[in-house]
Amino acid sequence: MFAVIRSGGKQYKVEKDYVVKLEKLDGEPGSEIKFEEILMIGESQKPVIIGCPLVKGASVTAEILAQARDPKIIVFKKKRRHNYRRKIGHRQNVTHVLIKEIKRA
Repeated sequence: MFAVIRSGGKQYKVEKDYVVKLEKLDGEPGSEIKFEEILMIGESQKPVIIGCPLVKGASVTAEILAQARDPKIIVFKKKRRHNYRRKIGHRQNVTHVLIKEIKRA
């Protein structure tokens, strides 16, 4: 069984026992979190349930494993022949989440 969830303005396809890297969520490692914004649920032998826009009554339960940071991304801007150069680095805060249960409506 899989589900498509919405978190942080992005969509993620998740299955039971998957570890997913999401944008920063509030919570301590070891705490449970529940996703209510389920866009789609699918199973191997049953028809796919597509929400309009959300699947009513469906939820995904997960456990926060760690609060971490992604590797640094270098943003370099340059305009040739104008002596314009900017070098900026960015590290995004992320949360590693273990999917525990997918509940249908």
